[in-house]
Amino acid sequence: MRFVAISDSHGQHRKISLPEGDVILHAGDVSGRGTEPQIVDFINWFSGLNYRYKVFIAGNHDFFLESESSVRIQSLIPDNVIYLNDSGVQIENINIWGSPIQPWFHDWAFNRRRGADIKRHWDLIPNDTDILITHGPVKGILDRTVYGQEVGCADLLDAVKRVNPAFHVCGHIHEAYGEQTSGQTNFINCSVLNADYFLVNSPIVFDL
Repeated sequence: MRFVAISDSHGQHRKISLPEGDVILHAGDVSGRGTEPQIVDFINWFSGLNYRYKVFIAGNHDFFLESESSVRIQSLIPDNVIYLNDSGVQIENINIWGSPIQPWFHDWAFNRRRGADIKRHWDLIPNDTDILITHGPVKGILDRTVYGQEVGCADLLDAVKRVNPAFHVCGHIHEAYGEQTSGQTNFINCSVLNADYFLVNSPIVFDL
């Protein structure tokens, strides 16, 4: 099965040139300011894409998806779109888990304090997860900022080592775009925008 992974489109989704595949994954920051109209515009675009399955999570810019009730949010999600929020889905025997959570930074959406506060989210990740989608990266892998700081989550790294998914897909740190393999897991940061919010990075394609 062919997966196409993107993240951090920040409202520029209609400009992205997407390759063919079976599944499209979006790892969060679908909007610029997280307003309801921006989120709805993304969902409408996403639902119309020519992929058999469409899966997305929220990111730290997507305030509406954190502030509104799950009932309200689900009312906006079409039947052909899968929205994950500390939840999972099985697609043709492939187990996918998604979470929008990332370590606290200023006062963004889906922020959690490092340590016990964020670890309780990672403890939810099932051991049989094949593809893990989180908005933020793990500590030390595809998480280095333009200032040279590694800002990923150490507790998430521990969870990945526990679960050993085939793929970990993330975004959040635009300038850390790329792929890296560590242990049994292929790590992908698929941010399509660079640190200056220009659309310069291509979607990342992988097979499973």
